[in-house]
Amino acid sequence: MSILLIIKIVIILIIFIITLVAAMYSTYMERKVAAGIQDRIGPDRAGPWGIFQPLADGGKMFFKEDFIPGKSEKWLFILAPGLAMFTACMTGAIIPWGGTLTLFGETFNLQIANIDIGILYIMGFVSIGVYGIMIGGWASNNKYSLYGAVRASSQMISYELAMGLAILAVVMTTGSLNLGDIVEAQKGGQWNVFYQPLAFLLFIVCAFAECNRAPFDMAECESELIGGYHTEYSSMKLGFFLFAEYINMFISSAVISVLFFGGYNFPFMHDLGLSANAITFIGVAVFFAKILFFIFFFMWVRWTLPRFRYDQLMQLGWKALIPLAIINLMVTGGWLMFKDDLWAMISKMF
Repeated sequence: MSILLIIKIVIILIIFIITLVAAMYSTYMERKVAAGIQDRIGPDRAGPWGIFQPLADGGKMFFKEDFIPGKSEKWLFILAPGLAMFTACMTGAIIPWGGTLTLFGETFNLQIANIDIGILYIMGFVSIGVYGIMIGGWASNNKYSLYGAVRASSQMISYELAMGLAILAVVMTTGSLNLGDIVEAQKGGQWNVFYQPLAFLLFIVCAFAECNRAPFDMAECESELIGGYHTEYSSMKLGFFLFAEYINMFISSAVISVLFFGGYNFPFMHDLGLSANAITFIGVAVFFAKILFFIFFFMWVRWTLPRFRYDQLMQLGWKALIPLAIINLMVTGGWLMFKDDLWAMISKMF
């Protein structure tokens, strides 16, 4: 087995563990953020400052009764949370977590799979993720679960259209579907958020809807649907659904950072006079700082804004976000087609 293959296996394990730990401690962070906003203390019993609370919650999930409704579709009922978890984890395989690193005489990227159609890979797994929710709601043989699943699937499918159009504007600007190329195109502080601010706003709104986060948590709004599509789930099957939501939030924050905020790039990174490996490690730290900021933003919005009504949610998706995304796409195409002539005209004027 070559050294490069061993290194890739180690990277896979590290990213998988980081993804799970990030999802686990996002629950702790969420409760602390909510407590701060509502002038409460939050978890403070399990360990110093309550930092072992996620471990206690995980242990509780493992030891709770694993209940399966008598008239449910048993195998689909079991498959659904695993499918939700699988699609959430697989999306992180093509995220460029850092630049190049040289170890043991081998130079490699801090990325599991560097594929040329990385954007299509992400959209493909995002589309598959809806099946876990839909199958879970239908297999439960519960009308509230089914209503929650229908709400979630229609919401996710609707907002995927605007999200895809927003991403297309970034693809047109950078000229590549490869996430590594998109990050490299943003070196020197030339972040896409400055060139595509509307696409960024559209994408982050759609990310809230894709993750079923408030104010778009129509799928599991307790006041109307008890617990939504996972009403009948317990033990770690319920834990998988909850974990998948937080993993999706973590990955969404990473994708936002990659597409619009330069990923692991930071200003003056090549003017520090440090070695390539040192710059790579600093870039990884900067990338995770960006991810943590957006995770905090997800939580801040959840505990600040009220929930939309379902008709308002669908009107926003179809009548506002999709038309805006199409207009942004047309403006981007016109700019790319005529920018040379416009610059020539401006240079003659001045």
